[in-house]
Amino acid sequence: MIMNRLVFHVDVNSAFLSWESARRVKEGSGPDLRDIPAIIGGDPEKRTSVVLAKSIPAKKFQIRTGEPVSMALRKCPDLVIAPPDFRLYQKCSHAFKDICRSYAPAVEEFSIDELFMDMSGTELVYPDPIRTAHEIKDKIRDTLGFTVNIGIAPNKLLAKMASDFEKPDRVHTLFQEEIPEKLWPLPVGELFSVGGATAEKLARAKILTIGDLAAMDLEEVRKLVGQKGGKMIWEFANGIDESPVAAAPREAKGYSISTTFEEDLTGYEPAEKILRQLVDHVTARMRRDGYQTDCVTVSVRSNTFKNQSHQQKLYNHTDITDEIYRISKSLLHVLWDGQLPLRLMGVYLTGITHDSFEQLSLFDDRREAREKQRKADAAMDSIREKFGRNSIVRGSTMKGNSRIGKKYD
Repeated sequence: MIMNRLVFHVDVNSAFLSWESARRVKEGSGPDLRDIPAIIGGDPEKRTSVVLAKSIPAKKFQIRTGEPVSMALRKCPDLVIAPPDFRLYQKCSHAFKDICRSYAPAVEEFSIDELFMDMSGTELVYPDPIRTAHEIKDKIRDTLGFTVNIGIAPNKLLAKMASDFEKPDRVHTLFQEEIPEKLWPLPVGELFSVGGATAEKLARAKILTIGDLAAMDLEEVRKLVGQKGGKMIWEFANGIDESPVAAAPREAKGYSISTTFEEDLTGYEPAEKILRQLVDHVTARMRRDGYQTDCVTVSVRSNTFKNQSHQQKLYNHTDITDEIYRISKSLLHVLWDGQLPLRLMGVYLTGITHDSFEQLSLFDDRREAREKQRKADAAMDSIREKFGRNSIVRGSTMKGNSRIGKKYD
């Protein structure tokens, strides 16, 4: 067992909305969206527009992430709608993570708006971890204009649970001796990795709190929810988690984008909407730098935190959005049955090159079609660069075939 560990979990409060609000406050353009009923979402006239993020005041109107914007407006006619700006989100994500990296020997990016910091062995430099966490939190707030919660614990599981306590702009601890008081009284559905279906199974067995689950015999829990899943949630309920903070280089030799859903996602139609938006953004970044890819990978994470990925090697390098989306969609269908609730989805483009050699016949009809697609992509990139990403949408989006995304790295 790993001893004397110290882990911070840093989580941006209402990330999309906070980042847009911070920009508006800095520019002096309108009210702080965090203080009023507001959402991040698309055009309410479009059927495919969904709520990507919501303010705390908006929650009081029962507005849910992922529901149509038109429905949210019916719940709150005075709702303020801000369009998504994924370039801003990426910039803010890198900025707060860079601050965290200046404190920790190892940082694991968990999503666009959260990370784990391994602070083990830093007691000589940072003798008071709570004071250090407040320093990090305040530095992010005062420098970047948005707030985070930080959880402090001896492992990743407890650190993440702690960061979900009272929000916003808070530091919380959850050490082993605090588990009976702070963790066990919580509803079992609030335990990290326990989804709605599992919580219902446990409730039928009279397991209503995390403490109830922790007190059960492990084998009884396994009989209820399965061997692997039962062991995991029983260990989590007892504060057991030996997984390391898996630090990785910030920049890989490729382009990636991922989104963590605020609520579990099911169904191919909404998933493909998100996938389409992710592909649209990551290919634009790749084209901006003058690269093409010959390997596409799609990754998903279920609500039980099982990661799966599948990749396809391409015959030719490409930077065409529609081609990469078709491949990504096919990979998603291979990976996922459309029923298992998802928490995360990502697209990764590797095997990148500046070369654009294509093994196509001079008489191949695809050459002309691909050139038209490439010109269309270039035209859209140019317009978006000048007027913003929401200044123009693809025809497939207006027909309901495009895919709208949420959070990403």
